[in-house]
Amino acid sequence: MVRTRFAPSPTGYLHIGGARTALFCWAYAKQHGGTFILRVEDTDRERSTEASVQAILDGMNWLGLDYEGPYFQMQRLDRYKAAVEQLLRDGHAYHCYATREEIDTLREAQRARGDKPRYDGRWRPENAKRLGLTPPAGAQPVIRFRTPDTGEVTFNDLVKGSITVANGELDDLVIMRADGIPTYNFGVVIDDIDMDITHVVRGDDHVNNTPRQINIYRALGAKLPLFAHLPMILGADGERLSKRHGAVSVMQYHEDGYLPEALNNYLARLGWSHGDEEKFSMQQLVEWFDLKHISRSPARFDPEKLGWLNQQYMKETDDSRLAQLMLPFLKRDGCDVASGPAPERVVALLKERVSTIEELADAAVFFYRVLEPAAELRAQHYTADVRPAVEDLHRRLAEITWDRASISAAMKAVVADHKLKFPKLAMPLRVMVTGEPQTPSVDATLELIGREQVLARMALELKAFPG
Repeated sequence: MVRTRFAPSPTGYLHIGGARTALFCWAYAKQHGGTFILRVEDTDRERSTEASVQAILDGMNWLGLDYEGPYFQMQRLDRYKAAVEQLLRDGHAYHCYATREEIDTLREAQRARGDKPRYDGRWRPENAKRLGLTPPAGAQPVIRFRTPDTGEVTFNDLVKGSITVANGELDDLVIMRADGIPTYNFGVVIDDIDMDITHVVRGDDHVNNTPRQINIYRALGAKLPLFAHLPMILGADGERLSKRHGAVSVMQYHEDGYLPEALNNYLARLGWSHGDEEKFSMQQLVEWFDLKHISRSPARFDPEKLGWLNQQYMKETDDSRLAQLMLPFLKRDGCDVASGPAPERVVALLKERVSTIEELADAAVFFYRVLEPAAELRAQHYTADVRPAVEDLHRRLAEITWDRASISAAMKAVVADHKLKFPKLAMPLRVMVTGEPQTPSVDATLELIGREQVLARMALELKAFPG
């Protein structure tokens, strides 16, 4: 039974890289009929916050990544202590009383010699005895794992291939702090053992941790999971992904009006592919996903491509759903939706023209409240020669049947009678009624705004015409 996990630290929001890791772990477990686990690694007590925990849960729920859990490391401290005691009994760990100042001095000396900074094993029992070291009175030691002196660690990374690291390159890492809190490299191993994790899928910033963790698995006599390390995500310019590239909270994309299915689709294509398929459903992702088609090269995050993909999803999304998603944005913009046309009809008219729900709402504002045209728009389009035609249209619109065809016919009649080109009437009319120079077809727009509002806005703006 395949069992995967996503194990974020609640020291910030759920970001794009973490969301992709979660998505890949989720998809692989689902593809094999297995279990996907959410585990919150909250042992960094200084930086972990409840707000960050909630941000992670909100992001997972919005993306639709269902999970077993969440489990919290701080609720498992007794288990880590028991595992440490086992390692101490078996000679695979020892107490270390070296102070932070001693370690810093040691590393500075190593750097000065051109050596790799590393702990020198001075508190290994045989070394402490040889050096005559005794535990300082009242000092609380850390626990260090005793890395094998010889041999090497080899593992077959399911993305990167075979990786070998000599144990001589690894020092004795701290596995439990003096306050009884496990370090990352220890806690993660115990959790993965206890939760029967079969596949550890995570970012390739953890590759260097893997040999250390494998040695701990072996010392505990535990079965190793399979490892797959995902390539980094870079910005479109090839630089490390940052906020300026779009590396913001997953929930920020929700707040900016992206659809979760579009973001999932885009994240899935960051470093993984199924032929040339660019757009696919979550069901298709589960059917197709595998680890062998994950690229070894870094992926590049392109906000423009995400916007395009979101636009494709919006075009296919039911108008009523988009309308419900649009309402909070309209309320934020001070719109009284009850005073205007049915939001579903507005969505149907606008959704082909926008890339996000936020853009949809921005384009819909003039249906629900009057937007005063900019002075430069009035100066450009409100001219004395077109005023008679606008006044004529105002009279005719008061008398016709209020539908798109009748509005269009009235406009064409006015254009013909006043010997104007159609844009000469349509542009000032659009500005008068919507406050904007660009809208969908003007007859369809007027139909939705409604006769009473159209006539009132035109009458108000006619006062700004010269002549």
